[in-house]
Amino acid sequence: MRPAAKVFITGASSGIGSALARHYASQGAVLGLAARRGEALEALAATLCGAPQVWCYPLDVTDAAALRAAAQDFVAHCGAPDIVIANAGVSSGTLTECAEDLEVIKRIFEINVYGMAATFSPFIAAMRQQALLSKPGRLVGIASIAGIRGLPGAEAYSASKAAAITYLESLRLELRSSGIKVVTIAPGYIATPMTAINPYRMPFLLAADQAAQRFARAIERGASYSVIPWQMGIVAKLLRALPNALYDRLFANAPRKPKVL
Repeated sequence: MRPAAKVFITGASSGIGSALARHYASQGAVLGLAARRGEALEALAATLCGAPQVWCYPLDVTDAAALRAAAQDFVAHCGAPDIVIANAGVSSGTLTECAEDLEVIKRIFEINVYGMAATFSPFIAAMRQQALLSKPGRLVGIASIAGIRGLPGAEAYSASKAAAITYLESLRLELRSSGIKVVTIAPGYIATPMTAINPYRMPFLLAADQAAQRFARAIERGASYSVIPWQMGIVAKLLRALPNALYDRLFANAPRKPKVL
């Protein structure tokens, strides 16, 4: 019998994170779930009947020491994970001209970029050793199509996701000979509490559970970069190809993200 996969997920208490937890639980995976809201994590864990073990870690991904302790605990009890998904992320409208937004900009970068590196860092050594036994693992970063080009009123979010995409590419090159695959997933619009507040139409909106299934397929393939849903991949390619003058004209008056942090 194939051993149960071991999956560690940050930002697991809601949205994409909880949908991924439900998906992998349905596959019989051993789960490590991390999020800031401990009560929400425990409530989710209680519903994951298909998972043989669920380990909950209430923490903030900007706290590298807490993540290292969680990683050490998970590895000690379960062994090196097969999949680590750095999913924790925040979104908010920001304007550089507003002094009060500077702390929000800092917080977005800390969670969306630094938090991703802090999530992966304590697992890499154990996953390298596991890869030597012909068990290649996956480090998965959840980026966003918002990182393809800058969006007005979302300087921090767009820039943080662009940074995440580039960081993951660098990490993929660094780990190429290790046996560990680095998977970048750039979602379009997914129906979660984060997108529920958007006051504008969201094309190709995908339910979180559907998105989780598609993410899992990309992770299983070890895809280096995947835009989900695929229609947004076409949009992304078109956006990349637009000259600045045309892009600026089309998007200067695009709807702004609301301020929520």
